[in-house]
Amino acid sequence: MSESSTLLVLVISIYKWTFRESLNVLKKDTRNRRSKTMQFHLCRVASPASPSSSFSFSCSLIALAFLATSIHVWTTTTALIKLPPNVTIPAVLVFGDSIVDAGNNNDIQTLIKCDFPPYGLDFEGGIPTGRFCDGKIPSDIIAEELGIKDTVPAYLDPMVMPPELVTGVTFASGGTGYDPLTPKLTSVLSLADQLQYFKEYIEKLNGFFGEEKTNFILANSLYLVVAGSDDIANTYFVLRARKQYDVPAYTDLMADSASTFIQDLYNLGARRIGVFSAPPIGCVPSQRTLAGGAQRDCAENYNQAATLFNSKLSKKLDSLNAILPNSRIVYIDIYNPLLNLIQNPNKYGFQVANKGCCGTGALEVAILCNKFTPVTCINVSDHVFWDSYHPTERAYRVLASQLLSKFVESFF
Repeated sequence: MSESSTLLVLVISIYKWTFRESLNVLKKDTRNRRSKTMQFHLCRVASPASPSSSFSFSCSLIALAFLATSIHVWTTTTALIKLPPNVTIPAVLVFGDSIVDAGNNNDIQTLIKCDFPPYGLDFEGGIPTGRFCDGKIPSDIIAEELGIKDTVPAYLDPMVMPPELVTGVTFASGGTGYDPLTPKLTSVLSLADQLQYFKEYIEKLNGFFGEEKTNFILANSLYLVVAGSDDIANTYFVLRARKQYDVPAYTDLMADSASTFIQDLYNLGARRIGVFSAPPIGCVPSQRTLAGGAQRDCAENYNQAATLFNSKLSKKLDSLNAILPNSRIVYIDIYNPLLNLIQNPNKYGFQVANKGCCGTGALEVAILCNKFTPVTCINVSDHVFWDSYHPTERAYRVLASQLLSKFVESFF
């Protein structure tokens, strides 16, 4: 392990011990709030198709009553993106890592979580929901601009009600990746785990809304898959957990795993699938600090690995489109738009692109960015990055606008 890697592991270990109790305090209010909805949560996880007891009957009544007040569920916000005539996107269903995790990691035993301040600083009510951002994340913004709903909740959030299932949820888990080893190293949900929860989701849709409506939702929804950066940055370079692979071999492993995952999604009913490329991971603040030298330049070997993976991923997706009937699997290039934003921040109204707003902005992320760490930005919106790894809501909005205008027609 390199000197910088050893330093990172040591720092995380120290913070793990120091902040264990403080994190419990930070989460106390959130847990109290969630407990108020536990009765419905129990109903939600019970089989809605088997009303054999008074409990199940009561759950059915609760669900029906909630649905009666939510008839508008198909469209809950004004669409900013114009879809082709007679085209409907009933839901946004999301898989992947921390870029699109809205809180699935909150109640699992992992250090990769953020359900505490200052995360959520600019979210509705300033509430830390488990989103790795100051505000909304890409899945929220995309759903909003498509006119589906304002935010896409975490599937494992006990406050998620049946109408939320109809319009989409995110199964993503911060710290995961295409490499099956990546989620094991961080104790988070693997993509295989996310698929299992998606199967459970389908069963719930069938139970609450019937097979016909479920099939319509599955076939017409927009699926987003965002992964790969944790594989490259953490598993391969920082922790060097795949020493037996060189970069070409490791990116082959990632691309093969990504292809298999997309096929599995298709087999479960997905047709419109947007797969994001790996970002210029060597240019995020933490990787500049760990591998960019004294000047904190972009770590070019990280970016080269990302570029190689992206070329392989794009070809894999082209092959899948050719063999899977009625599929619309779209490779979404995030690498170049984000790199352009980082290299030309002033062009888009940003002032700082090489550090985040939490603490020094050079290394703090997840538990290292907490209520005891000061937010050092006078104006968060001037920064491309919120913490040392994740962009700000404003940066996400700039990127989402570019991507939607470029790629949305490819799904139809």
